[in-house]
Amino acid sequence: MDDKQFLLRLIREGEHQQQDFKYHVADARKLAKSVSAFANTDGGRLLVGVRDDGHLSGVRSEEEIYMMHQAAYRFCKPQPSISFDTYHAAGRTIVVCTVPPSARRPVFAQDGEGRMRAYIRIKDENIVASPVHLALWRESQRPQGAVVAFDDDIRRLLDAMQHQRLQAEGMSSHTLNRIVRLSRLPRREVITLLAHLIRFGNVEWEYTGQQFRFSLTSM
Repeated sequence: MDDKQFLLRLIREGEHQQQDFKYHVADARKLAKSVSAFANTDGGRLLVGVRDDGHLSGVRSEEEIYMMHQAAYRFCKPQPSISFDTYHAAGRTIVVCTVPPSARRPVFAQDGEGRMRAYIRIKDENIVASPVHLALWRESQRPQGAVVAFDDDIRRLLDAMQHQRLQAEGMSSHTLNRIVRLSRLPRREVITLLAHLIRFGNVEWEYTGQQFRFSLTSM
C-alpha cells in the first residue's frame, strides 16, 4: 500500500472519536486542544493537511510542522506521547500525528488566554472536561483496592437523584448544578462523590444537549 492509498483509507473513515482532520496549523494552541482530548480519552490521530471534506490540501511550510511540535511539547502539560509521520500523495505533504491515551491524566492544553484546560474527545468533538472528570482522574490514582464508605452524604446524594428520577418522567439524568441543589451538599463534595460513584459503577455520565449529565446506573 503506497502513501496515497493509506491516506485515502484513513480519510474514508471521516472524523470520529479517534480521528480529526486539520486543514492547516495557524495556532499551535488550537492543535494542543486536540492533543489533550485524544490523550485524555482513547487516543487518536490528527491528519494535518486534510480539509474537513477529506480533500488533500497538504502542509504548506516547515513552520506548520514546527507548530505541531509546539502544540505537544510546549502547550500541553504534562507532555503527552506523540509521534509525527509524514506522507506524500498527489504532490502534497500530509502529517499524521498519533496520540496514544495518556497514563498521566489529565493532560491540559493552554488556550489563547493562557488558561490550562483539559479536554476529552466525544464523537468528533473536543469538549472541555467537567469538574467531575478532573476529580475522576484524581480518583483513578487511588489504589485499586480502595473502597468508598456508604456514608450519610453519599446516601443523601443517591436519594436525591433517585427521588427526582421517580418524580419527573423522562428526567433520569441531571446536570452537576441540579444535583447540588437536590442534595443540598457543597458543590465540591458533590463533585468528589460523583467521581467515587462513577468509578465504582453506581453512576454514569453522558454528554447531551451540550451538557454533562449524570444518572444512576440500572441495577
